Amino acid sequence: MNQKNKMVKMILDNGAVIHIEATPLGGEQLIGSGLPHSFKEITDVIEGLSDSLVTTLRKVKPHKASVEFGLEIAIESGSLTSLLVKGSGDANIKITLEWGE
Repeated sequence: MNQKNKMVKMILDNGAVIHIEATPLGGEQLIGSGLPHSFKEITDVIEGLSDSLVTTLRKVKPHKASVEFGLEIAIESGSLTSLLVKGSGDANIKITLEWGE
């Protein structure tokens, strides 16, 4: 684990607790408080990205589509945030669309 990164306790919707490596973004940090964050903060980001992508895909109507993106979990002023991170092909979001028979 990067020295700058911290382990953050998170609660899943079913009540299970997981630990995620998070990057502090500066400012006041409450990372060491031990209080678990809700994983819903992260799933809301994934849902928002996915909804936006699906809306666009419905407009362009490809026969086949695939989307890849990576998220980094970070802490900013005691709140969780998600950052898009580089993945394969040096892209933050990789989208492949196919048309044809």
